[in-house]
Amino acid sequence: MPDQGKKPVKKRISRSLRLDRQFVPAPADDGDEFFPNGIFKFNITKMILFINSHQADFAAEPVAVRDHAGSLSSLSQAVLDSLHNTDPVILAEIAPGRYNLIDGNHRMEKTRRAGLEHIMAYKVRMEQHIRFLTTYEGYSAFVEYWNGKLKDMRDDGI
Repeated sequence: MPDQGKKPVKKRISRSLRLDRQFVPAPADDGDEFFPNGIFKFNITKMILFINSHQADFAAEPVAVRDHAGSLSSLSQAVLDSLHNTDPVILAEIAPGRYNLIDGNHRMEKTRRAGLEHIMAYKVRMEQHIRFLTTYEGYSAFVEYWNGKLKDMRDDGI
């Protein structure tokens, strides 16, 4: 008979990163689009190609515009009206459980100005997007940053 007084233990999956000294940065070809976020610079073109060729691993889902839309007030309405791309935006897990918009800022702004509450997005987990960092220095800094965020969460009891 099981002990009624004990709570089941939740098994935690470690998402800690180990620095891979053999890490190969994503190549940068002429015409590629990039998203710089401080020292972290992602090759968006290569990431989109990967998402498109691994559709079984990526399901677009609705996300709240208010959670991800900044104001691109410098964009004219004419520019936004000229946008016809309806591809999902891309949100990357920059810290455990926290996703930042890294592709589709104009689409997000168009959706925000239209007063819509949701937009379709691919949520790309850290394990999926880390390969699209474009420098070893950025990769190394990301590993340290990510592990620091995990430590903070553990220290906070999360």
